[in-house]
Amino acid sequence: MSRLDDLYRLHRLLNGRRTAISRQTLLDRLEISRSKLTRLIADLRDRIDAPVIFDQEQGGYRFDSADGRFELPGLWFTAEELNALVSLNHLLRTLQPGLLDDLLAPVRARLERILQTEHLGGGEAPKRVRILTMAARARDMRHFQAAAGAVLQRKRLSIEYYNRERDQTGTREISPQRLTHYRDNWYLDAWCHEKKALRIFSVECIRHATVLTKPAKNLPDAALDRELASAYGIFAGEPVATAVLRFTAYRARWVADETWHPKQQSRWLEDGRYELSFPYSRDTELIMDILRHGAEVEVIGPEALREAVKKELEQARSQYG
Repeated sequence: MSRLDDLYRLHRLLNGRRTAISRQTLLDRLEISRSKLTRLIADLRDRIDAPVIFDQEQGGYRFDSADGRFELPGLWFTAEELNALVSLNHLLRTLQPGLLDDLLAPVRARLERILQTEHLGGGEAPKRVRILTMAARARDMRHFQAAAGAVLQRKRLSIEYYNRERDQTGTREISPQRLTHYRDNWYLDAWCHEKKALRIFSVECIRHATVLTKPAKNLPDAALDRELASAYGIFAGEPVATAVLRFTAYRARWVADETWHPKQQSRWLEDGRYELSFPYSRDTELIMDILRHGAEVEVIGPEALREAVKKELEQARSQYG
């Protein structure tokens, strides 16, 4: 671990304490020698001008300030934090090319310089980490920043929106509530003032966006969760039924470790099969997820979902004679 890391860790132990911390406690927490602790304390005092003192009455070290706090100058990160930031930046660039490149470029350059100074291999992430996105669509994300800004600044948006299902484009005035990244796509949860209801808009389907001066209508978190997060998948709406799926013992080795829904229930059957149940609202996405397991899963209920899956399988089989 570098000396910079040790200084950072020492600062975190002292910062914000109203009482002093003993030398032995510092040695134990930092896992360093007594001589190294002495050098680190000297660095805090002499190089960073930190008001660290040894309090004789309390028998330990503390920052000599009213609230026991001292903020480090500049941008400070440990080696692990820097690597995590660079990896996250690489992930964002790979998943959504160009999405925030202009805004993040100065931060990225600064991080790379720090990494090179600390010999942490800043340039290795693009070469050593692969991120594969299957069946990814070419996305038009020109209006992502307008959507994100409206969410954070609590402003309304006027959007031209393309509805793939209807193959139509219309204008809506919306109050953005949340941005959601789901299965490699960005979605905007918003109150639609025309429909007077919550709706989910795919950001890539926004053809034009204008941030309005009018404040956004705010909905309680509980209402958002009830409408947008209580059912299976991305589709909004309160649950209308509970899906019960039964997986073979072979496929259960994988599915048993998956979370299909926060409120899912599961049980193992005596023959090794795995039964999973959870609430859902619309079955469109759910049917697609069931079909990818093929013969390794059976829909037990409800009957409407079972028949819908059966119909899809029969139509697929008909294409092969």
